[in-house]
Amino acid sequence: MPPETRVQLRGRCERVSEGTVWLLSRCVFKAIFFVFASMCAWYSGYLLAELIPDAPLSSAIYSIRSMGERPVLKAPAPKRQKCDHWTACPHNSYAYRLLSGGGRNKYAKICFEDELLIGERTGNVGRGINIAIVNYATGNLTAAQYFDMYEGDNSEPMTTFIQSAPPRALLLMATHDDGSTRLKANAKAAIEALGSREIRNMKFRSSWVFLAAKGFELPSGIEREKINHSDNSKNRYSGWPAEIQIEGCIPKESR
Repeated sequence: MPPETRVQLRGRCERVSEGTVWLLSRCVFKAIFFVFASMCAWYSGYLLAELIPDAPLSSAIYSIRSMGERPVLKAPAPKRQKCDHWTACPHNSYAYRLLSGGGRNKYAKICFEDELLIGERTGNVGRGINIAIVNYATGNLTAAQYFDMYEGDNSEPMTTFIQSAPPRALLLMATHDDGSTRLKANAKAAIEALGSREIRNMKFRSSWVFLAAKGFELPSGIEREKINHSDNSKNRYSGWPAEIQIEGCIPKESR
């Protein structure tokens, strides 16, 4: 073989060898990269599983999506006030809330300083006029009773109950169902003497609430009385008007 031919063949063999080495190196690099990427993916999945081990897949996806979102600030739940007022009464005062009955099954409620004095839960509420007597100096309940004004002669006992309240007492009154049918003149006079302006306007099944003070005057701005008469065209319940309420804060006795 001529020398020139041997030199050409040797050059071609050297180029083929160099190309094979380069190709093998490239394949090895790809294999190493694939193994490294697989290990990274596995390790990332392992970390994610450790962070949320018990969460379902949907929750995990939602959490990942939520990472870039702004946190939603929720307003704290309002603190419950005495007698379910919207705002707290001043420190040196009593909270009160009087709610008349509504319909046949919604009974009257009388709350004072967050204590239910008369209501279905206390078991001392009934048809007619419900009355609670409170010692103004201490805020403690003196007596509580209801007087049926639809059946029986209960007007006289109610008059005696009202007149027996001690001096410097608060009297809180609320009707349930009917409070007028057997309400006599002397009972009306006793309640009127305490400052009521609506007791003589009471009609069949009128909803009525009244706050009175015996032996002293309440501040003029305090809500004391409200009435709602039965009207078949406007009644909330069948034969009954809607319940009504008054609430507020009574300054405590100065000491």
